[in-house]
Amino acid sequence: MQSKNFRWYGVITLFVIVAISYVDRINIAVLITDAAFLKHVGIDASDRVSQGLLATAFMLGYGISAFVLTPFCSALFGVRRSLIYGLVLWGVVTWASPMFNSYGLLLASRVLLGVSEGPLFSLASSYIKAHFQSHENGKPNALVNMGTGLGLAVGYPLVGYLLTQFEWDSSFHVLGVLNIVLGIPLVLAFVRMPAGHGDGIKPSSLGDAMSRVVGIVKGALHTRHLFLITLLTSAALAYLWGSSNWLPTYLREARGFSLREMGWIASLPQYATVLAVFTGGVLIDKLGRDRVPFIFMGASAGVALSVLLAINARDPYMAATCLVAANFFWGLQSPAIPSTVQHCSRPEHTASAFGVTNGVGSLVAGFMPALMGGVISAVSHGSGAANTAVTAASSAAGFFAGFALLIGTQVVVFACGFLLWWRERGQRTAAVSGSQLS
Repeated sequence: MQSKNFRWYGVITLFVIVAISYVDRINIAVLITDAAFLKHVGIDASDRVSQGLLATAFMLGYGISAFVLTPFCSALFGVRRSLIYGLVLWGVVTWASPMFNSYGLLLASRVLLGVSEGPLFSLASSYIKAHFQSHENGKPNALVNMGTGLGLAVGYPLVGYLLTQFEWDSSFHVLGVLNIVLGIPLVLAFVRMPAGHGDGIKPSSLGDAMSRVVGIVKGALHTRHLFLITLLTSAALAYLWGSSNWLPTYLREARGFSLREMGWIASLPQYATVLAVFTGGVLIDKLGRDRVPFIFMGASAGVALSVLLAINARDPYMAATCLVAANFFWGLQSPAIPSTVQHCSRPEHTASAFGVTNGVGSLVAGFMPALMGGVISAVSHGSGAANTAVTAASSAAGFFAGFALLIGTQVVVFACGFLLWWRERGQRTAAVSGSQLS
């Protein structure tokens, strides 16, 4: 019989896998700063839309997979085998990506990578739910989610180092091998599901499996404020994916940092996110459920102000500092999203509600890198219309305009947070009035 401490080894394993997966995701964000890589796939250095679509392609595959394939993975394979199959698939896809010598094939590989990683967080939630009771699941959930920030923090300097020391394709090969060599042995050694929790429950037929997929949608419809929460999640994830995918190029081209400087400076906002995720979890417990919407409002205002200061700062290091602050404020609101889903959903529908909210949010947010790329390109070319080549100043103006879109995402988060507070307040008032009348 395994001790209760053994379950934490599984949580740590999931933390490591999440971190590795996020290094895979932002690999392209660093590589698009390299001329040799862009030439290999046939993208012009000024074609920001095509560069942004590489991130969007991943998110489209990720969102569809999180929404549709997750129940099949859980029902047909279970948590443990699904993690192993996913690691094999995204390890092979990552390692083989340099073989795709056209833009279309590389886009397809990014979609496939997103599909293979899509169920990861839902599988992690299934593991935590099986091993931890509701009053003790805060820490394991926080630890797994902290893998997001750590993966980005490690990924930028790691890929930057590989890019400066070796050819661009080395990053794909190293990450592909890392997924398989590190991830799979950890899952085999430490991820164990109790009897009767997912891995032991199989569908009796294809129809049974399909009915579970339909059940996800039906269960989520019982969630209060589902549209508001999904819209808020979409806006929050849009900031994450817009900023993380364009940050390396912004630092290099708009702020003039070297490739080596870009790697470690781009990692600083991600460490701030890790710290803020933990701090946000503590705030939720301290403030109480009724005041959680204030976290959305306060944190979104902090993000918007920080990005505005970063855009207008003249000193590049001051701009980088402001972006560190922006990510810290974003991290504060991050744990409030699953907390709100749990509060507004019925207990039997919490997992399905989170799956739908995260899946739809990822799909919507996936267009943010491409949208930012379009704005960056349009403004850069417009500012440099008098010259045959886009100047450094016009390129910087394009990036400032693209990053201004991130402020818009936080306006949406603030508005949704306010409406959540207003509606919950109205429902509590009506409940109190009804109890007094009775």
